[in-house]
Amino acid sequence: MFSSRVPGELAPNRLAAAGAARRSARRSFLDLTISNPTAAGLTYPDDILRGLAGDAAREYQPEPFGLASARAAVAADYARRGISVAEDRVVLTASTSEAYTLLFKLLCEPDGDEVLVPAPSYPLFDHLTRLDGVAARQYWLQYHGRWEVDGGSFAAAWSDRTKAALVVSPNNPTGSTVSDAEWETIARHCAQRGAAMIVDEVFADYPFDADAAPAGHPSPSACLVFRLGGLSKSAGLPQVKLGWIAVDGPDGLVAPALERLELICDTYLSVSTPVQVAAPALIERGAEVRRQIRERIRTNFATLDAAAAADPSVERLAADGGWSAVLRVPARESEEALVLALLEERDTLVHPGFFFDFPHEAFLVFSLLPPPGEFSEGTSRVMEHLRG
Repeated sequence: MFSSRVPGELAPNRLAAAGAARRSARRSFLDLTISNPTAAGLTYPDDILRGLAGDAAREYQPEPFGLASARAAVAADYARRGISVAEDRVVLTASTSEAYTLLFKLLCEPDGDEVLVPAPSYPLFDHLTRLDGVAARQYWLQYHGRWEVDGGSFAAAWSDRTKAALVVSPNNPTGSTVSDAEWETIARHCAQRGAAMIVDEVFADYPFDADAAPAGHPSPSACLVFRLGGLSKSAGLPQVKLGWIAVDGPDGLVAPALERLELICDTYLSVSTPVQVAAPALIERGAEVRRQIRERIRTNFATLDAAAAADPSVERLAADGGWSAVLRVPARESEEALVLALLEERDTLVHPGFFFDFPHEAFLVFSLLPPPGEFSEGTSRVMEHLRG
């Protein structure tokens, strides 16, 4: 079996360099790693950004947690998903990434405190934790017909300096959601150790099953919970820069946490007034973009499913939702060699599994956002290459 660990992250750098060289040379290729909805051929309502230019956007009202109207709109959007959130427990941020860094400042002391991070998962966590002087300790998701939290690694990852457990549901890139039992186990550990849950739900609106409700769990009563969301995914609007934190848990924990968080937010005041004023309209008009993305990811997921089903050497791993899907492929060569060959010989770009800390090879990660025609053609090229 080929190692998934490459010294100095050589393979990601080589892959990025290869893609950049092709773009510079204007040599076309099918990009099955795209994660930017504004570059995915979606149709946005003409008036979706109109609220940013309203008269109210010219008046500055420095509110640490954000304008009440915007926070109320976020709380109403949670209600759409069947989750009750009080608007006075909603904190606006410029992005989900900023939400993480605010919470690391709230919960952790630098140079020693730790947070638990799932693996496989998005590599952004490595950078966010390091930038705040926080140590990231991994707990593993294991695949047994579905992705499951490995209880042994989760328990073993804890130390006296653990301040929070991160939960990403649906996960990027596995597309897995935590079960009710896993949710309760994580919440119980956090409650027993005085730690918080940080729950990233940015892909909650995108279940693959058309009959499934958006992903979500009721907040546990015994520990502090921070739910993260934002318009980048829920409305396909990464450019407007609006995320949020919904704080929940026992009143005795929530009140002091909000008090400390208010000081942090008041220090930065990073969310622009125009986007806060426009938030109710952006959330409402974003529903049409969300509908298109749902249709897109389900169409492409079905295409990938059919392609994998036609080749017994390839397995499409079970997933619940999100914007990505994973194929387990024969490990005849390293993932680095495979993805570079796909780019150089088939003009198709996919992510290798080790980019997301898959524990072994060989896996390919597909974005489900490309236009269906491009996705179908790119998937066909990948399958042809795998057949040799």
